[in-house]
Amino acid sequence: MPHYPSWQDTLAGKTWRTTHFPRIKAEMPTFLGVPHAIRDDDLVGADAVIIGAPFAAGWGNKYSGVDKAEWLAATERVRQQSIRYRGGYVQDFDLDIFEHLKVVDYGDVDIPIEASYEGTVERILEAQEKVEKKVKAALAVGAVPIVIGQNSPCASYAIGRPVAEHVKGPVGMVSLDTHWDCWPYDWATMSDYVAGSTNWKDKLFRDCPNYAIKNLVEIGERGMLENPDVVRHYLRNGACFMPMFKIRTELGIQGVIDNLKHAYDGTNGIYAHFDMDVLGGAGPTEGDVLGELAEPIGMTDYEAIRIAHEVGKRGCTGLSFLCIPPGSAIMYRVIVYAVTYFLAGLAMRKADGKANF
Repeated sequence: MPHYPSWQDTLAGKTWRTTHFPRIKAEMPTFLGVPHAIRDDDLVGADAVIIGAPFAAGWGNKYSGVDKAEWLAATERVRQQSIRYRGGYVQDFDLDIFEHLKVVDYGDVDIPIEASYEGTVERILEAQEKVEKKVKAALAVGAVPIVIGQNSPCASYAIGRPVAEHVKGPVGMVSLDTHWDCWPYDWATMSDYVAGSTNWKDKLFRDCPNYAIKNLVEIGERGMLENPDVVRHYLRNGACFMPMFKIRTELGIQGVIDNLKHAYDGTNGIYAHFDMDVLGGAGPTEGDVLGELAEPIGMTDYEAIRIAHEVGKRGCTGLSFLCIPPGSAIMYRVIVYAVTYFLAGLAMRKADGKANF
């Protein structure tokens, strides 16, 4: 596991940001130093709302062989890494996103720590409900909720369902993942109530009929992990599936971008879901920071960030990140970039006179 720097090490040398930013708590700045929203009224006028959802699934102290404390630290560490940057100016585009967008940070959802160590159905549903409440508050003011989390349902279903309820009409989905997450039940609890790591997408499609498989763009899976009946069901029903092998041998990143259109064709909203175990063996760090979740032929950091940017340019109703590789400062910076370049896409869209979607 890479060594994650202390808060003081993170701040060292960053004299332009050492003191001048709002903090959610002692060692948690807001994302890129944006204003801290503490109640629903503070969201009014926002174009995007950052929300942390610290939740690790299952019983015990580890998730996929990695200590849960490392997973749960993501919402703090992503924000810590964001503060090393001067603000919202993206030199790649000569664009200051904050000249076009109002972005606020609504802090972390108050999920009881016990929910990450005691995997009861009641604990899981309580955590999910708390996330949905903040997501709905952002959607209610016309903002894009951007949820930084770790496990389902708190960083997947808890965003996807409010998006479906908010949008009047069909909703498309752009999903990056190593796994389909489409098993017909949650392996951990065996409960029909739970949209867990193995089944959240299947449950979302069943619970929210305005999601259609034909408007699912699924990116990044590879190898021998899946049940053929599950994958073939989605292929038969029109999902646009781009496995990593096809991306490497045929499509390239531009082919992926061109195929995003399948999520937008005839839809009135988009839910974008980035499961960052998609980076697998090709992320920007050495070593295995994902425990049992790492797989070869992974997506690169550039590819994930580029897709986030292109989704922002095309419009998006809600965005979430989970399974953020733990312990590595550069991996947390990948999330900072993905969120920021997504916001840059939204800013470009707004500058052209278009709404978030």
